[in-house]
Parts: sequence; structure tokens; C-alpha cells
Amino acid sequence: MQPTALVHEAYLRLRGQHNVDWHNREQFLGIAAQMMRRILVNHAEAKNALKRGGAKQPLDDVLTVFFEQQNLDLLALDEAMKRLAMLDEQKSRIVELKFFGGLTTAETARVIDRSVATVEREWIFAKAWLRHALT
Repeated sequence: MQPTALVHEAYLRLRGQHNVDWHNREQFLGIAAQMMRRILVNHAEAKNALKRGGAKQPLDDVLTVFFEQQNLDLLALDEAMKRLAMLDEQKSRIVELKFFGGLTTAETARVIDRSVATVEREWIFAKAWLRHALT
């Protein structure tokens, strides 16, 4: 998937949010990261349903190319992130912001109101934990 296509889909969904009071850029980026994660996970679930005879989703072709190029099992990643969140919600949130939202460490630190050093430590731990969980 071209990053532009994912951003456009997220934008359309964010634009439909009527009851959100945007406080700052970091809040917007945090919500956008959550939205992109949902879009990608929903697509992966729809793709699995398609294999079982379900209906094709509008972004199916574009997302299929993305996942094949990345060799990424998004449903496994999402499940692993849910397990990580049960152990440590903050680490899971950091992964979501950095991986799905593309935020820098400094931006992530501002969103979760932690120091850059804390985010760096937790990011290293979360990546290692996820790598282990996914293998």
C-alpha cells in the first residue's frame, strides 16, 4: 500500500469524527496512529474473510500489495500488541504511535507525556518483546 492511500483513508475517517476536541498536534497524531492501526487490522481481517468467501473491501488490492511487500502478518502483530498491552499499556501505545503513526521518539514522548529516554528504553523493550512473541 502506498502510504498516501493509508493516510487518505485515515483522513476520511478522522474527518468524520465530529465530537473530538483537538488540543494539540500530538493528540491528533496519537488518534491518527490508532486510526491507521484499525484500518490495517480491519483490512487484514477482511482479507482473511475473503479467503473464506467473504466480500472484498475497497482497499483490498492496494493493501494486499503492501502486506506482500512487507511480509507482515498484521493480525499476529495486533494480537501480540494486545498481549503486550495487558502486560504494559504504555509499551503497546509506544509501538502504536511509532509503528502505525510514524511518530518520532520525541513526538511519542510528548503524546504520552514521558521523557525521551523513557520512550527509547520502552521502545527497545517492546520491539524485543514483540519479536519474541511473533517468532
